[in-house]
Amino acid sequence: MTTPTPLGGTTFFSLNVTTREDDFLYKSSGAIVAAIVVVVIIIFTVVLILLKVYNRKMRARRELEPKGPKPVSPYAQGPTSSSSQHPASVTFCPPDVHVETR
Repeated sequence: MTTPTPLGGTTFFSLNVTTREDDFLYKSSGAIVAAIVVVVIIIFTVVLILLKVYNRKMRARRELEPKGPKPVSPYAQGPTSSSSQHPASVTFCPPDVHVETR
């Protein structure tokens, strides 16, 4: 509401109502921003807790599941079987290289 105030023969309108409305809007917008921040923090917390629970469940499942026979790599079979699968390697030393002996 605006009320006319006489001042020296001129009429001015009071702006108290609009500043109160603006003040209310500023305060309410701050509250809205604070509420949004709180909601985002709560959502991140819930997501992190769900991921932690899922990680524990999957780790327990991996540790408890029966382990089958591992495939044997050709290098871990031993010297006898690797020599039958791979050709023997020969190291060539050129005859003109002289090694000094003391």
